[in-house]
Amino acid sequence: MEANTSRRAVGLRDKIPDIDKTLETVKFLSSRKEDAEPLESFFELNDTLYAKAEVPKTEEVYLWLGANVMLSYPLPEAETLLRSKLEAAQSSLENCDEDSDFLREQITTMEVATARVYNWDVNERRKEKASGRDDGEGEAKGRPDG
Repeated sequence: MEANTSRRAVGLRDKIPDIDKTLETVKFLSSRKEDAEPLESFFELNDTLYAKAEVPKTEEVYLWLGANVMLSYPLPEAETLLRSKLEAAQSSLENCDEDSDFLREQITTMEVATARVYNWDVNERRKEKASGRDDGEGEAKGRPDG
């Protein structure tokens, strides 16, 4: 559970800056005037390959939704969608952090309890050995290890 929660938190920490950056871009596109000159921009096509493009004033954007799906959204709807996705991701990250803290506490509690049971068993065996009852009486009392 701890590894799964940690993995989910790492994924969210990677995703949140991307959503935030996309939201800022949509806000910028929304703020442009009708008579603004086209923007000159570079788009990443691959890890090392970029294309130069001119972006005119636009009223819609295309957003990747995942699973090779891209949809067109009007700028106000895109901004609303991205805000909700950002809030959901931040909330989920907070929950992951709380869950991780809780799991760490529980793991520590379990380890301490296991150590106490082990130490108790060691002390009981020493007492039995010291009292000279190491001759098989332990089996008669229901202890298979004697």
